[in-house]
Amino acid sequence: MSIQSCAELVQRGDPDRFRAAMAAPPAARAVLFPLYAFNLEVARAPWVTSEPMIAEMRLQWWRDALEEIGRGGAVRRHEVSEPLAQVIDAGDARRLDALVAARRHDCYREAFADEAHFDLYIDATSGHLMWTAARALGAAGGEVPIRDFAWATGVANWLAAVPELEARGHVPLLDGRPEGVAALAERALARLRSAQRARAEVPSEAFPALLPGWQTETALKIARADPAAVAEGRMRRSEVARRGSLLWKSVTGRW
Repeated sequence: MSIQSCAELVQRGDPDRFRAAMAAPPAARAVLFPLYAFNLEVARAPWVTSEPMIAEMRLQWWRDALEEIGRGGAVRRHEVSEPLAQVIDAGDARRLDALVAARRHDCYREAFADEAHFDLYIDATSGHLMWTAARALGAAGGEVPIRDFAWATGVANWLAAVPELEARGHVPLLDGRPEGVAALAERALARLRSAQRARAEVPSEAFPALLPGWQTETALKIARADPAAVAEGRMRRSEVARRGSLLWKSVTGRW
């Protein structure tokens, strides 16, 4: 089992995170690819079957693997679980277990119960991943701004996924009206601005973990200004613009 196998999984299934990881220093990639491959496996588990109970079993497999990692003993053989065990500790394993638990929502078609439920889902699925990545890279502080940035990134990614989620019969938004979409984008932009104001609190070691959010601000501004772009799948910029933006942010260290 190797980092290369994790990288190949991410390249095929999560190309934006693959590009973000490739923009990081080689030593950081060895940490990021197992985490991103794990996230990919967990995120797609509810979507590979129409049977919620089977989806739940797939998620439980990962919860059991994380429990093994947390105990520090033998870990089940898998192209992702074994490399993952080399880059996270017991605390990280517990945090990632909460990420997996949050993904149970995706096994069913029910809407979020309320705004608090949605907020917790985004923090668990996006915030836990980004903060764990930052910790694994050596960051000892800056959790609040990193989580704010991750929350904004999670909302941007969620809005981009709305057409696919609706096509699968899910109800992704509490308020799908244009004004509701714009309000959600504005709320996420507020969290982004809060993170940026506290940039000095974020250790330099954490920067590679934040690179997957390189498109966040632009995407949220599009959703705020043109909410119809969300339902119509028009939130993504051209390939050239996206690559250029990632290059600029990776060189400047700005997020």
